[in-house]
Amino acid sequence: MKNNLTSNTTTDYIELASNIKHWGYELGFQQTGITDIDLSAAESHFLDWLKADFHGEMDYMAQHGTRRSRPAELLPGTLRVISVRMDYFPNESSSADDTLNDPLLAYVSRYALGRDYHKLMRRRLQKLAEKISAVSGPMGYRAFVDSAPVLEKPLAQKAGLGWIGKHTNLINKQHGSWFFLGELYTDLPLPVDTPAKDHCGSCTRCIDICPTNAIVAPYKLDARRCISYLTIELRGSIPIELRPLIGNRIFGCDDCQLVCPWNRFAQSTKETDFSPRHELDSAQLIDLFSWSEESFLKYTEGSAIRRIGHQCWLRNIAIALGNAPTSQAIIEALQARMDDPSVLVRGHVQWAIQNHQQAVL
Repeated sequence: MKNNLTSNTTTDYIELASNIKHWGYELGFQQTGITDIDLSAAESHFLDWLKADFHGEMDYMAQHGTRRSRPAELLPGTLRVISVRMDYFPNESSSADDTLNDPLLAYVSRYALGRDYHKLMRRRLQKLAEKISAVSGPMGYRAFVDSAPVLEKPLAQKAGLGWIGKHTNLINKQHGSWFFLGELYTDLPLPVDTPAKDHCGSCTRCIDICPTNAIVAPYKLDARRCISYLTIELRGSIPIELRPLIGNRIFGCDDCQLVCPWNRFAQSTKETDFSPRHELDSAQLIDLFSWSEESFLKYTEGSAIRRIGHQCWLRNIAIALGNAPTSQAIIEALQARMDDPSVLVRGHVQWAIQNHQQAVL
């Protein structure tokens, strides 16, 4: 691939890079940065993470060789990556802390309360690419939003969008960490931005708060213990020893972000699509547990939640009900699922019922 700017002077690229950031903001991205494609340091860290088996059953993390850490192998001709971020913390959600502190309510990670972000961001990135090519002429590019082997956080850090915190999420000094990331790979030799510096300092709040001790060391996450992995990525039985630690978290976990001091600067999203749907920010566990598969598919249409399927949805809620205070209503709700067609669901329901039987004794 080759670039097609009418002029090949440095000034042209500097102006184009400035325009790209302006267009990105107009399209709803709160920040846009540009980086080169050297991820050698991140590649070493990633390979060590895989060797430690911290990826659990996410086999896809190891299936693409070095294409994840070498952008030009994924898309030949790539010279730069345009990295963008979009705030997602919902404007009209019930307090996350209030929900977590009420064991009868279901906690859903804030990113999943509204519509799925993947399509929305990809459409915006496509529009950004069209604006760029209208000036540069035909260019090689491809947009990614968590949809291919991409080391999005190291790229975003190099592009100046923030630093990778001790919990392994990206943090922005002025805007916290409640945002999505997306990338536009391009063959245009644009000027790059200054990488963000680490500002975690001596803080260990995220490590200390993790319910399952999944952050095994600063900047090192064992996904096999992470509640987000257990409730979203894992398709089988959740380890018994971890179930009591999950509490009422039925889809993901935000504890490490909720305690991060930098999130006092976070901004609520301006995207109405990210507003909570079907009152999932304050729903009763028993009500969600009663959803049939048809209801699940109806209420999760256009939502990131749908990807886990009805069985895992019930599995997760069964654990939360098993962790809730014992009541006749909860026991009856669990008993109604004792003969569920799914072996996975039945196993977790039985565990939950046993929890309550022991509580009575």
